[in-house]
This record gives sequence, C-alpha cells and structure tokens, in this order.
Amino acid sequence: MLFTQRAAIAAVALTATLTATAADAVDYTPHIHGTVRPRFEWSTTTGDYRFQVRNARVALDGKVASWADYFVQTDLCDQGKMKILDAWARASFGSGVRLQAGQFRMPFGVDPFRAPNNYYFANRSFIGKQVANYRAVGAKISWQVAKSPLLLEAGAFNPTAIGDHTGWHNTLAYAARALATPGPWKFSAGVMSIRPAGVRANLYDLTAGWSDGRLTVEGEYMHEHYTHKRHRTTHAYAFFADYRIPVSWGPINRLSFQGRYDGMTNHSSLTPDSDGMLLTDNPARRRITVGSTITYWHSGSIYVDFRIDYEKYMYNHGLKATTSDGGDKLVAEVVLRF
Repeated sequence: MLFTQRAAIAAVALTATLTATAADAVDYTPHIHGTVRPRFEWSTTTGDYRFQVRNARVALDGKVASWADYFVQTDLCDQGKMKILDAWARASFGSGVRLQAGQFRMPFGVDPFRAPNNYYFANRSFIGKQVANYRAVGAKISWQVAKSPLLLEAGAFNPTAIGDHTGWHNTLAYAARALATPGPWKFSAGVMSIRPAGVRANLYDLTAGWSDGRLTVEGEYMHEHYTHKRHRTTHAYAFFADYRIPVSWGPINRLSFQGRYDGMTNHSSLTPDSDGMLLTDNPARRRITVGSTITYWHSGSIYVDFRIDYEKYMYNHGLKATTSDGGDKLVAEVVLRF
C-alpha cells in the first residue's frame, strides 16, 4: 500500500512538472508593434498640396497557450480618423489546421493583404484600395499543407460593414483562396462573394510573383461580376517591380526603385441608387507610378523608409480628374515601423 501511494504521488509530481515545463515553453508576453506614416502630397494637376498622417497603427499580439493566439490592431489616425481594424482569436489543431474568428481581412487576393509597413508604393493599387478592400466579422479555417508550400483558406462573414456588429442577416459573405510559395515563386487564386448593401457581387483573383531577394516582380488580376446585371463587370489589374541594393550612406543601408502599372474599368462600391442600379463610384482609369525608397533597416520589424513617388493618371474617353485625389501627384512620406 505504501509503495502504491508513493507511486501515485510521484506520478502526480511528474505530471505537474511536465505541465509546468510545457507552460514555461510558451511566451505569454504581449508583443506591441506599430507603424507611423506621415506624408506630404502635391497635386501636379491642380497645384494643391497637403500634409497627412496617413497611418498611426498600433497592434498587439500574443499567446495564451501553445495552441491559442490573438491579434488586435487599431489605426489611431487614418487621415484624421480612428478605426478599429482587427480583433481576432485563433486556435491551432495540429497538422497545420487553424480556426480564426473575429474581425479581420477576408482571405482574398495578395495586394489587399499588404499592410502600410510593407507597401512598395505610397498609395495602394486600385485592386488593394477600391476593388477588394474588405475587412469583415466572421470566421475562417486555414490549412497549411504538411511538407508543402500550399496554404488553403476559406471563411464566412457578415455582409455588412465592420462598424456594425449588431444586425441580423439572412445571407452571408464568403471568401476563399489558395496561396502557394514554392521557392522564389508566389501563386494565388481566390474567390469572394460580397453583399454589403443588398446587391451581391462575385469576385475572382489570380496572382503570380517572383523574388530573388533583390528583385521582386508581381502581377495580379481581379474580375468583379455584379449579379442581376446591376453594373458592368469590372476588370482590374496591377503589375509592379521592386529592385533593392545595399548601400552604406551613414544610417541608410538600402536603396530601392519601384515601378507599377495598374488600372481598372468602371467600378461600383455596391451602393444602389433609387432605382436599384449600382452607381459607378470609381471611373475607369489607368496609372503609372515610379518611385524610390531609401531605408534604415535594423531588423524585420524595426526600420524606417523614406519614399518619394510620382503618379501619372490616364482616364478613358477624355475624362479628367475632378479632384486632386484622382489626378497626377507627387508623394513624399516616411514609414517608421517598430
């Protein structure tokens, strides 16, 4: 009997020790990151100019267990407005399977997933800003296929804007994508179905890219079909190249050059008029962007970019920009990441 009691006590002690060891292996410390992006813009179309704090984002992430993590992100100043961007929790189930729930970007496209700290240009492509810029409240499941560069994601979400979580719905929004990164290559294909204001649109995306560490090239195409013929189909595309070289100019240790060609046909933000037809919020246009960036790079999450870009806009059928935002411009900005 005494031997049995001692064995039981030893087993309990061993279990407690193993549990404590496993717990100690998890870093529970929250991690704080941020991006501050002030800029100056000069419209060469109208002669107007402005200063902006384009972003002042702060993010908090961490773990509460080896299989559970979280992420919260807010923009304290997005052109003068405060926005809650992301708030999600995620559980890992082994074999590369994860379940994520909360508010986050819908799994669709490549350029829309870039955050301000890893933009190649001061302004996003039409794909990333106008066509597929959707965060939503919902859940998604992802699977990183074992011993493979393939990631599969799919999710269901509220169809309405992220500012309202109280409404009940009789339909949902959906998104799914497959992302493969074999060696220096990147390939992505995705579908998304959205219905933010009573009219559904279905989007399709294809992306291909290549990078060798110095040179990055990428092309992305999106197709947006509006149901019940409420608006003509939108076609959008973006092609860019970025070339980086190491330098030693005091604190500056990297110089890079960027070029992009992007465009889209007439696009609707899915806001219907009094007759139920969709308005063309973004007229057809094309754009050439050229720029250069000098960087103080300390580590993957600590660096400073000094960037200058020039954007040349081209409109169809003799249309011209009606505002400084839609016309030729010069943009100089600082991107500080910590």
